[in-house]
Amino acid sequence: MKLKVYTVNSFAKTIEGGNPAGVVLDADSLSDESMKKIAGAIGFSETAFVMKSESAHFKVRFFTPEEEVELCGHATIATFYVLLSKGLIKPGVFLQETKAGILSVEVREDSSIMMEQNAPSFYEIVNRKEIADSLNINENEMIDILPVQVVSTGLRDILIPVKSIDILNSIKPNFEEVSQISSKYNTIGYHVFTFESLFGSNAHCRNFAPLYGIREEAATGTSNGALACYLYKYGNTKTKCDHQFVMEQGYSMKKPSEIIVELIVEGLEVIEVKVGGKVLNLSEIEVEI
Repeated sequence: MKLKVYTVNSFAKTIEGGNPAGVVLDADSLSDESMKKIAGAIGFSETAFVMKSESAHFKVRFFTPEEEVELCGHATIATFYVLLSKGLIKPGVFLQETKAGILSVEVREDSSIMMEQNAPSFYEIVNRKEIADSLNINENEMIDILPVQVVSTGLRDILIPVKSIDILNSIKPNFEEVSQISSKYNTIGYHVFTFESLFGSNAHCRNFAPLYGIREEAATGTSNGALACYLYKYGNTKTKCDHQFVMEQGYSMKKPSEIIVELIVEGLEVIEVKVGGKVLNLSEIEVEI
């Protein structure tokens, strides 16, 4: 049996940029094993499976080539762009049921997509030396006034500040150690960033999630949502009124990506996180199942 899969590049800054995701519509009849097999055959970091929902407009499940994850930012962006492109929805606000909860997605008139993530949760401060050793860098190449910390807006990531783009680009991770440490802290992986940028963005990033079969990812919606909240919490914005962030990612992979994050703040507390951007390169492939 052949199954149609849509592919797009989410958060694309250029035609060759962004993070590719697969999208399967009308996936209600597929078993968990079939979805995992399809995700593995496509080979992207995540594939989204769209189903009917009794509590939202759509139910969406996300699979890496290795296993299911609760939420995926770039695959959510891809999903709603495909639904829009196929005339199944119009610009507006929709609810998606995920394993991370029921979250809203805004489809804007310019075809950009913004997804709601959870309000931030801040967890363990992580030992700097074990992180530095696993990335094959020195501790003094990390920004010492900022913590290495587990943060989540839906998925747990270890956020790691380094001093420059040169340091960031020089990183050659020990992927076995990164996987072990990710498992130890019950996280998806590492989101490494610097305040140096190429285009005046808030941060320039790389993301490593080998525990889930993703050595490096070109654009990571959930991680950058968490990063914006981290930057807001620790005062690394021009003022506490700065609630919109732009993150660069994927340049080390020659897949230039731009992720927009908007924080909704009451008092000084982040109560809502929106992450999104542009999508390019819609195409269709067939997978044998």
